[in-house]
This record gives sequence, structure tokens and C-alpha cells, in this order.
Amino acid sequence: MDLSPIGRAALVAREGERLTAYKDSVGVLTIGVGITTASGLIKVTPGLTITKAQSEALFAQAVAKYVDPVRKALRSDRAWPQEFFDACVSLAYNIGPVGFAQSSVVRRANAGDMAGATEAFLMWNKPAVIIPRRQGERDQAATPYSQALPRARRGDPNPVWASAGSVPVAKPMPDPLAPMKTAPTQPAPQPAPSGGLSSAPSPAPAAPWWVRLRETIRSNMTKGA
Repeated sequence: MDLSPIGRAALVAREGERLTAYKDSVGVLTIGVGITTASGLIKVTPGLTITKAQSEALFAQAVAKYVDPVRKALRSDRAWPQEFFDACVSLAYNIGPVGFAQSSVVRRANAGDMAGATEAFLMWNKPAVIIPRRQGERDQAATPYSQALPRARRGDPNPVWASAGSVPVAKPMPDPLAPMKTAPTQPAPQPAPSGGLSSAPSPAPAAPWWVRLRETIRSNMTKGA
């Protein structure tokens, strides 16, 4: 398995992306999408700045380093839901591959206890600022993408959106009360059918004979005058 496009988008939303080095919630110098010196990909120093292209390249390399340990930690003789796998990569990206491999998430999942494995995401709740992210990962692991897209953190107003490729995705429903952007198209006029009754309007009925006679007499009198 691999991290899906939705899983990547959710991970970026959780980590954030900064092109100048900063200290994370526990004081570790970080850059790009949660990249630290411990990743072995770059030495992060105070004031370091990278380009958007460099950030994307570092993130792709970092994802590869965490996807493989997740694959190895989870039993290979089972078919894992894509949502659960994506949430596991997100967790491993944050706590490290060793912590993930030794976690209750892995032990319970490999034992067939998926409900317990899903709830075990919430055990990684320190520091307290990480709890909304853990709740978002837990909800992602438990909910098929065909039912709802994940949120970076529980309580976020909007879900994460990404081109999913072959992954079925819950499409946003149109708002029936939203104003129309274009005027409704009028139906094209239909040609009269060949043979039978025409759809063209019928001519007005002829006036009665006595009305026509009166008009003829008036016309003759006017000419004679």
C-alpha cells in the first residue's frame, strides 16, 4: 500500500508548511512540512530558508521514509482500509517509525481488533496541543472516504480535499439554495411535425357572413362618397 492523495493532503494540513525554519511545539527546529534534522534529509539551522519546490521534494522523501515502516509494522497478510493506513502514516510521521511499530495501534490492528486500534490513536496525547490532531487521525482511520473526507483536526470547519485518483471520495453536495450563476436556458422551439397537426398557432376564425356583408356595404358607401 501507499499513502493516498487524500492522506498526503491531510498530512500536509496537519503539519503545515513553512519555508523558513521555525521551532515546533516542543522546541525542535523544523522546516517545510514538518522536516527536522533528525529526518536525515536536511540540516535545519536558525534562519534557514528553502523554496516551495525544495519543500515538496523533501516532503516526498520524508513520506517514503515513513510509509515503508508502516507497511512493515502492519501484517502483510491482511488488506488494510486505505483510510486506516493513511492515518497510520500520519501518526508515524509525528511520533517516529519506532514509536509507531511499538504502539497499541499496531498491536491491536495486527490482532484483528480494528475498533481498539482506532481508539488507540488517542493514547498519543502529549503534549496537549496534539490532541485535536490525534482526534482527526482517529476519525480518519474509522471513516471511509466514500462517507466523509478527513479533517486535519477534529473541529476544523472544512474537510481536506485532494484529487483521489482511484480512491472513491465523498463528493461535496451542491447547495440547492445557492444563487444561480447563469440564467436557465430556454428550451429550443420544436419544428412542426411532418403530417398531422402543426404546433404553429391556428389562424383566427373567419367573421360571420353578416358582419362581412356590413363591412362590404360600408366600404362601397365610402368609395361612392
